[in-house]
Amino acid sequence: MSGLQSQPLDAHQQTRGLPARVQQMLANADIRINGSRPWDMQIHHPRTLSRIALQRSLGLGESYMDGWWDCKALDQFFYRLLRHGGDSVSQARWQVVLQWLGQAIFNRQSLSRATKVAEQHYDLDNHLFETMLDSSMSYSCGYWRNADTLEQAQYNKLDLICRKLQLEPGMTLLDIGCGWGGLLHHASQHYGIRGVGVTLSEEQASLARQRCRDLPVDIELQDYRKVQGTFDRVVSVGMFEHVGRKNYATFMKHNARLLKRGGLMLLHTIGNNFNSHRHDPWIDKYIFPNGELPSIRQISRAAEPWFVPEDVHNFGPDYATTLRAWDDNFCRHWPQLQERYDQRFYRMWRYYLNCCAGAFQARDIQLWQWVFSKPGEQRQRYTAAR
Repeated sequence: MSGLQSQPLDAHQQTRGLPARVQQMLANADIRINGSRPWDMQIHHPRTLSRIALQRSLGLGESYMDGWWDCKALDQFFYRLLRHGGDSVSQARWQVVLQWLGQAIFNRQSLSRATKVAEQHYDLDNHLFETMLDSSMSYSCGYWRNADTLEQAQYNKLDLICRKLQLEPGMTLLDIGCGWGGLLHHASQHYGIRGVGVTLSEEQASLARQRCRDLPVDIELQDYRKVQGTFDRVVSVGMFEHVGRKNYATFMKHNARLLKRGGLMLLHTIGNNFNSHRHDPWIDKYIFPNGELPSIRQISRAAEPWFVPEDVHNFGPDYATTLRAWDDNFCRHWPQLQERYDQRFYRMWRYYLNCCAGAFQARDIQLWQWVFSKPGEQRQRYTAAR
């Protein structure tokens, strides 16, 4: 690659001129430049650190994609950064202000913009996801209690959701953001429900229809705001991260209309530790455009007029284990994938999986399952499955 050097650069040469705040951040996180430990940075390009200092998160990610630096244990690199305040320098102040203004003025997840993440990410290639995920094609956090494999962890997660929803034969289940149909397939096969799934991804919809073709399940290429009818149960797994704060109230209000009296709704979502208008520039550009992580307060405020929270369950650390399993699968199957994707994509995808794994391990972000009922109903005490 043009501009790369075959030998690691001297640490003093790399840190010369680096802003003191970034230099201190690396030292606080116990990350050494060209060190011998798995989480240490191996620098290949003389402008790597200045690029990171100037462009923050975007510079860190793009310089890795360009092969300017390496790290044997990327997940541990990010774990250490985030545990020691690395997110505080991920963006310049002017970037934060621009994000705040953008979110104040624009609805980044409007109907016209909602398909962008499907087109850029979920429509990439079903073969890519088939090699990375388990047989259920679950692209969300597995539940690793009493599980030693990704397959078992995802089965546990799907069954946990069905038990929390108290599914019974003949019930109707709406799955908002149904992905490749794994939950509906499981719920129909094991609990006897009739299901409807909606997604904005054409690739997901096509494969989900194939996988559920012998079951009483319909898959629609549709925005959640356009769904009509009523259902005994409503579920959304790993989709709320694409809803956006301007639409949280709309999401809850519309789902309340779709849910029959006496029904339950389960919301499975990644969450932020605090209210924030910030989003990571690298993730927003390359992985999940227009994504936004809700806080627990934002979810509860949006749900308050329409739902009663029956249960909140956090198993965020399980996502770190899930992401590492996906990374292992991706690396193992890369020889099959490299005919379709180049080396820059390989580095981008591994960076994505490992930076997220580090963030969950550091408890910088969370994974929640909420169970909601409708207010004013005479319901026996709800006992959540675990």
